[in-house]
Amino acid sequence: MRNFAVARRRMVREQLAAAGVADRRVLAAMEEVPRHLFVPKLLRHRAHQPCALPIGYGQTISKPFTVGLMSALLELRGHEQVLEIGTGSGYQGAVLSRLAAAVISVERIAPLAARARRTLAELSYDNITVLAHDGVCGLADFAPFDAIMVTACAPYLPPLLVSQLADGGYLLIPVSKGREQILYRYRRQGNEVLIEQSVSCRFVPLLPGVEEGAEQEEILDADIAPDSDVTGGPGREEHLA
Repeated sequence: MRNFAVARRRMVREQLAAAGVADRRVLAAMEEVPRHLFVPKLLRHRAHQPCALPIGYGQTISKPFTVGLMSALLELRGHEQVLEIGTGSGYQGAVLSRLAAAVISVERIAPLAARARRTLAELSYDNITVLAHDGVCGLADFAPFDAIMVTACAPYLPPLLVSQLADGGYLLIPVSKGREQILYRYRRQGNEVLIEQSVSCRFVPLLPGVEEGAEQEEILDADIAPDSDVTGGPGREEHLA
């Protein structure tokens, strides 16, 4: 039987800590959350490799470094309410749930939301709620949020998300700049939103609406996605403010 706990420890040591992710709470969370349970069964042997993996519907689970870096950039301390836009497999939300008091995660592809909800329930992660919802609109009924993470690329900073961010809170979102995508960390200070950090990245596009549909067929090993979504690292962050 494959020892996934050993694989997680090695993943954290070699792909996160060695690459500059230093937040101990993030490292501990990613050592705890069973990443292999968030990928299709036929790909579980590849769950801890340094690459993104397909989860169906043209979506991926981000590579471990991306999850670790984005989690660390939110600087969570344990008391926050977090909004995640783009549930996907549920893995990033699961990691956030180990770092914050409560997480609400929205996913526009309803079958993915249902699958993630089942996985999280089976793991008894009861401080994360998954909704099939249009993430472009945010979730005003539950705002303000201490932190907002968007795991899809937007053409610009959505004003509705800014309005739902608490004063002093961080908003992490990829934004397209021509052919390039930049992962920005914004911080709200009163009525101003400051750009604090950025790094090159690659994500699926942020789309409006909610998409219904039947569960897809099992993912095949041949369907492996491109091996990177964040192409920089902590050492390459551009401090803009």
